[in-house]
Amino acid sequence: MDLHTRLTELYEALRRAYGHRDWWPGDGPFEVMVGAVLTQRTNWNNVSKAIERLKEAGALSPRPLAAMEPERLQELIRPAGYYRQKAARVRRLARWVMERADGEPARLEDVPTDELREELLALRGIGPETADSILLYALERATFVVDTYTNRILVRHGLLEPRCGYYEMKDLFESVLPPDLDLYRDYHAQLVELGKRHCRSRPRCKGCPARPVLGEPIPDDELL
Repeated sequence: MDLHTRLTELYEALRRAYGHRDWWPGDGPFEVMVGAVLTQRTNWNNVSKAIERLKEAGALSPRPLAAMEPERLQELIRPAGYYRQKAARVRRLARWVMERADGEPARLEDVPTDELREELLALRGIGPETADSILLYALERATFVVDTYTNRILVRHGLLEPRCGYYEMKDLFESVLPPDLDLYRDYHAQLVELGKRHCRSRPRCKGCPARPVLGEPIPDDELL
């Protein structure tokens, strides 16, 4: 079975198992952008608490965030963890949106995707996964996002070598899938769901919907 067929059948199997995943949560593009930063190294429950605190303070928009005192912002986003670093990252992101689009992400519509990615990556603390999450979910660009779950699933089933890089994983999907916004969003969300339910650090293979397509995983001790 060729790679295109395996990835297509994997998506179809996950979609049958989990249905369409209406994801990423967020009211508007800027909230999604902030969520993409806050979710680094934590779970979504913690991010939700931080976002609610920002909303209650009337601070979940570029202008107030860009001008907010660091200590106040740190306190508001404390539930998301690593609040000092994340507060600085959120402020840099808000200032970028203010300077680049006068606080309106919709004004970035005509900027090429590669140019936006370079600008986002130039903001300290924003790496490839966060940049692509912002592009895909907030700015509606067909760019595939990969994460720890994606890496674990592909490596365990022999589709990629261990310790492969972010862009190697990204290129794998983008080379065999059409550049479709909804497909990329849903496929990424399906892989996240598979990772949460089955492909954890200790795999739970019983009932995994990926097994009929990908077969038995390679034992982790053979991947070292």
